[in-house]
Amino acid sequence: MPGAEYAPVSPWKSGIACRCPRCGRGKLYTGYLKVAEACGECRLALKQHDSGDGPAFFVMSIIGAIVVALALWLELSYEPPYWLHLVLWAPLTLIGSLALLRPAKALLIALQFRHKVQDFGDGG
Repeated sequence: MPGAEYAPVSPWKSGIACRCPRCGRGKLYTGYLKVAEACGECRLALKQHDSGDGPAFFVMSIIGAIVVALALWLELSYEPPYWLHLVLWAPLTLIGSLALLRPAKALLIALQFRHKVQDFGDGG
């Protein structure tokens, strides 16, 4: 409903849930990282939104710091063979990055909506 009033939605809540930043109910994505044309609930235009590389940078930095810290701890504590490091840390890095990328992108979109960084075509 364009022009309707919506209660403020927490960017953290809508970001983690990957929901519309205005109403908190509509799906933000149509694919893994493809932003929907518009919210299915409130019709907020989402198509032109571009979160850039910010989410990927933060996810890589967070996952990288965690994996490096754990790998160093494991190496210094137990001195396992190198193949064990590969078996442990490669999947953890991949799974952690893939798991965090969607909510990180959604959070950035929600924060940009909250702070009116980009025109979302909502008329307000």
